[in-house]
Amino acid sequence: MTQEFDRTCRKGWGFPGARQILALAILAVVMVSVLLRTGSIQASETPALSERQVKALFLFNFAKYVDWPASAFSNSSAPIVIGVVGEDGFADEVRQIAGDRTVNDRKVVIKQIGSTADLKDCQILFVRSSENGRLTEILKAVKNSAVLTVGETDRFLLQEGMINFTKKENKIHLEINLVPAQRVNLKLSSKLLTVADVVLGKAEGTKN
Repeated sequence: MTQEFDRTCRKGWGFPGARQILALAILAVVMVSVLLRTGSIQASETPALSERQVKALFLFNFAKYVDWPASAFSNSSAPIVIGVVGEDGFADEVRQIAGDRTVNDRKVVIKQIGSTADLKDCQILFVRSSENGRLTEILKAVKNSAVLTVGETDRFLLQEGMINFTKKENKIHLEINLVPAQRVNLKLSSKLLTVADVVLGKAEGTKN
């Protein structure tokens, strides 16, 4: 099963067309979740999705495959906050995907981040490519915080970002840097590591 899972996930996720239909998005969330759990779904079986939808789906599902230290939340019922840096409406895309669903009994809240002071208020922070000019500043601001940083630019991992989206043959792939994640006590699921093309650092204390 592990080998089948690895072969299936490494094919990536295609996005031949854009469909802004909520029902389709909900179905796709379920399918992505099942894929990460079992590796039983071929990429060709997923609904046609835009690049933005694929990334939004992954962002939402990252919350299921990462363990944060208790100190990352103000209390046991505090929401998981997914912050988006970059003014292009992408936060609304993720918000549509998340709906009113919960992860580990926590509500998922999507925020458009405009101020550097708000960066640490997230559990997941997605930095759009439009912000590449201030990427160093953004990553430095959350360097010592339990924030899962996600990007979509070259050398993102080398700047100590944690997860990077890459595009190969019209499909979205993942790259992961465990070093900054482990430094702030984030535990990434072994299933998430399996689907990545690149994993930097040694997997220690990963989530099952």
